[in-house]
This record gives sequence, C-alpha cells and structure tokens, in this order.
Amino acid sequence: MFLLNKTILRIMIPIPKNARFYLHVQTKQSVLKECPPYFSLCKHFENNEGMAEELVSSMVVHNDFLNIEDEQSIMDEIDPYMKKLRYEFDHWDDAIHGYRETERLKWNDKNDKTLDRVRGLAFPPNVSPLKFVHILDLDKNGYIKPHIDAVRFCGDTIAGLSLLTDSIMRLVHDKQKQLYADILLKRRSLYIMKGTARFDYTHEILSNDHSVFKGEKIFKDRRISVICRNEPDTKHKDA
Repeated sequence: MFLLNKTILRIMIPIPKNARFYLHVQTKQSVLKECPPYFSLCKHFENNEGMAEELVSSMVVHNDFLNIEDEQSIMDEIDPYMKKLRYEFDHWDDAIHGYRETERLKWNDKNDKTLDRVRGLAFPPNVSPLKFVHILDLDKNGYIKPHIDAVRFCGDTIAGLSLLTDSIMRLVHDKQKQLYADILLKRRSLYIMKGTARFDYTHEILSNDHSVFKGEKIFKDRRISVICRNEPDTKHKDA
C-alpha cells in the first residue's frame, strides 16, 4: 500500500524538467558555496562536483588545535636541537627548498599527550602510526615543492601540526593540472590529509612570492610542522 501511494503521488505531482535542472544546478554549486572557510577551490571544479566533494572530504583542518602553551611546550623541546642544524637548500629528492629536519621518538609527558590527541583524531584504532614523528623546519624564505609522499615510506594518512606561522598548502591534481585548491594552514592548526588528497593530488607549501589566499597576502615566517604518519601498506614496503 505504501509503495502504491508513492507511485500515485509521483503521477499526481510530476516534477517539471526545468525544475529538475534547477535542482541539479543547486546541488552542483553547493560544494563550492559551502566548502570549509580554510578551502579555496579553483573555478575548474565547477564542472567537477564529484571530484571537489572527494577532495574537500579528504583534507580537514582543525584550527586552534593547539593553544599557546601547547605550541611553546613543543618548541621548548625541539628548538634547542633544531637550531644546531643548518638550513639546506637542496633536498635529496628536490622536494624542499630552505629546510632542516629530524625525527623524534621520545617526548616529554605534556607533548606526548598532545601527540596522542593528534593520533587519536587522525588514525582509527586498527591503524598503526609510525613511532617516529617527523619534524620539518622551513626557513621563512623556504618552500615545499609539489610532490606526493612515497607510499613505501608511509600509509594513507598524514597529520601535521603547523607551528609559528600561517601558511598556504596547495593541492594540484596529479593528472588534471587545472584542478587545484589552496588550503589556509593557520598557526597552531592541525591538518589531516588522507585518501584522495593524499594520493591523487600533489601538495606543496607556497613561497611568500605566491602566498595569497582568497585575495589576501599571507606572509609565511619560519614554519615548523610536526607530522605523524601511519605505517605503509605491507604491499608497498618493498616497492
């Protein structure tokens, strides 16, 4: 009886063709109108609604994830060591300009709790995070070139804390270069990148010459990112 009533209703109140088109257009535009404020999608996504939705859902930024004390605690622990290193302007795979980096296994109790918060938000219980945390210190004149992290070194999720400055991450589709998005990474925010954003798009941190978000110049000072990743898929470890 219920199905019959639905059929009758559809016969009695047909949807005009032009109304269907209008609804389709409204749905198509919604991802561009309602995407998170930290996202800026290029105009070419207007004709690629599905790809826009996949990208937006696979790249999340949590603003104010850290408070001032959290940030300072991390800096107090890592900065004495980082300042002993020299900034390098030639990366081993030509991906970074003006950087110094290290990995860290042991943290003090406060910072360990902060990183546990990151892992708890980024990785499901059945996913194993890498034990070592990557610390990347980018000079104020440095930048990260477009790249996709190798699957043999890490898994499908990257979670990064942004310290000391705002910056802009750009994602560009690996095969359709006209599709790109800019993401505003505010100081003390956490970004989580997985799936489509991780594998189908290159990511980069823009230099100050190109650092503009929605028409506003964003000056990037010295930037430290503290990055957690998960174990690579076993089928990629020997790739």
